[in-house]
Amino acid sequence: MSQFTPEPTDNTSIATIRTLAADVVGKANSGHPGAPMGMAPVSHVLFTRFFNANPKNSKWFNRDRFVLSNGCALQYILLHLLGYKLSMDDLKAFRQLDSLTPGHPEAHHTDGIEVTTGPLGQGFANGVGLAMAQAHMGAVYNRPRFNLINNYTYGYFTGDGCLMEGVASEAASLAGHLQLGNLIVVHISIDGDTAVAFTENVEQRFLSYGWQVLHVDDGDHDLAAINGAIAAARAEKNKPTIICLKTTIGYGSKQQGTHGVHGSPLKPDDIQSLKSKFGFPPDQKFYVPQETYDTYQAAALRGAKLESQWNSLLAEYAKAYPKEHAELTRRISGKLPEGWEKTLPVYTPTDPAQASRKLSELVLTAITPTLPDLMGGSADLTGSNLTKVKGTVDFQPLTGLGNYAGTYVRYGVREHGMGAIANGLHAYGGIVPFVATFLNFVSYAAGAVRLSALSKHQVIWVATHDSIGLGEDGPTHQPIETGTHLRAIPNLDFWRPADGNETSAAYLVALKSTETPSVLSLSRQNLPNLEGSTIERAARGGYVLYEVANEDMTIVSSGSEVPIALEAASLLKKEGVNVRLVSLPCWSVFDKQDEQYRLSVLRSGAPILSLEGTHETTGWQKYSHEQYGLPAWGASGPYLKVYEKFGITGPNIAAVSKKVIAFYKQKGGQVVSPLIKAL
Repeated sequence: MSQFTPEPTDNTSIATIRTLAADVVGKANSGHPGAPMGMAPVSHVLFTRFFNANPKNSKWFNRDRFVLSNGCALQYILLHLLGYKLSMDDLKAFRQLDSLTPGHPEAHHTDGIEVTTGPLGQGFANGVGLAMAQAHMGAVYNRPRFNLINNYTYGYFTGDGCLMEGVASEAASLAGHLQLGNLIVVHISIDGDTAVAFTENVEQRFLSYGWQVLHVDDGDHDLAAINGAIAAARAEKNKPTIICLKTTIGYGSKQQGTHGVHGSPLKPDDIQSLKSKFGFPPDQKFYVPQETYDTYQAAALRGAKLESQWNSLLAEYAKAYPKEHAELTRRISGKLPEGWEKTLPVYTPTDPAQASRKLSELVLTAITPTLPDLMGGSADLTGSNLTKVKGTVDFQPLTGLGNYAGTYVRYGVREHGMGAIANGLHAYGGIVPFVATFLNFVSYAAGAVRLSALSKHQVIWVATHDSIGLGEDGPTHQPIETGTHLRAIPNLDFWRPADGNETSAAYLVALKSTETPSVLSLSRQNLPNLEGSTIERAARGGYVLYEVANEDMTIVSSGSEVPIALEAASLLKKEGVNVRLVSLPCWSVFDKQDEQYRLSVLRSGAPILSLEGTHETTGWQKYSHEQYGLPAWGASGPYLKVYEKFGITGPNIAAVSKKVIAFYKQKGGQVVSPLIKAL
């Protein structure tokens, strides 16, 4: 256990964090000064005694990961003191437009930020994903004498608010089951009396999860106890640890320990009093004593030395294990193996009809041997999602169920936790995570999906049972509105493939989109392989599946409704009505194509009718003049009967098409593509 040695600069450094927090929030006139003031001692001990990272290379692979679960100015202050790319002017611009210090930490925006946090519970679950990733990568690549990947994840500053969120409970339960001894969480209580809504025993709860629970009763002053708790947590290799820390919110303020110091800036006289109390110049704002900078510079130099030693070890590893070294460094770089795309299944119309969830399984089976980067699992629906590739090993502790080198994760019925954990897996690096459930239950994970898109996490959702075509389970399980929600999220690709080639295309684009999450909306029912579909054409997000000249109308559709639209076009052809058919499996990818291409697919000259089994066809107005879909909820019954009930059949769509054609002929005038807009 690490022996605590007090340093002469400890008190000054802690006071610096507290006064900077007051100044940063005060200048912004917005934020939370109380939390960083209360957490200053434990932050100081962690970063000057334990935390291994190199501020001059924030992407060093074996760095310790730090997650500020609640999100506040504290992390920015620590990054600045350590010498990351965050200046004093950046601190002064806290919460200002286009600054590097937004209201809550954002990954890919500020140097040194691992994951985007702020929405309660998300950071906690991200930390579990980061810890799982380390355990996995270490198990795959570490060798005797080469303990290359052995970092810790500090899921830090987790308050009662985070623990009340269900996503944290789901993630904590799984972390305990997985025996993640590399995960250390510091828990504090939020301001005010939580007895009105939160009276559970946190210690007993986490003990029941299988965690080690440690206590520090005086987090304001007892640096030795803080040091001892962190050291004990690092020493426990078979359990994650939560350190229950008692601190005083807003320590040093006239309002310390009250709600008033939580979400509002301190008053000017309070800030001056605070600085005087710690022996700092009361009228000098953003004051940092040189001894504080020197203390944190020493910690930064220790990290730089550790990285240098690690690089030397990696070079020796290359000599001893050249194959593993090549694969590891490739994965760290974020590049996929050369030629992996050639393993994607290709289909012809003579191939048998299959559900797109089955087609997804065939893709995973084909690509997994060449993509060790893939690590995924299902929320207790493996047999329905079809995500377990034969021969893959479960990611489990050494309890006889698998091992940490395994790539298949049994998430249990924890959809929200699963999504947030996957964000952490991707944030770690070297892993492309996929997760699976029914499309309807992706809604349970909405918060995590949103942060995937905001944070540029390449998480692939395998979302099966995607429409009224699932049949008998009925409207409780038929996700008629879910696609609309997911399509509305910026930087998220929602795929609804219509056949085998389109399913392969969805995976192709999802795996190449390194900064974009994808949701693959897959059918339960069988779908025929379509003439005219190819991986290359579908990879553009939309294409002409069936072309005719001088068309009377175009039908644009996606997924399981495309074969129905094709049937309608065939029936109309027999009556002398010319109908083109466009398959649009992914709106967002199609929108990125050049204008000439998009206008060639959805061209002017004839009305365009959209067809999809979604409620009110929301969003299809962008791509069509008229829309056909569901008036309300779905229904329970055999899926063909359900489609018939709502008129989504070849004969009825043919009849609807004739009405549309007649309307626009009677209306007269030029029919312009819906893509042509003023703005």
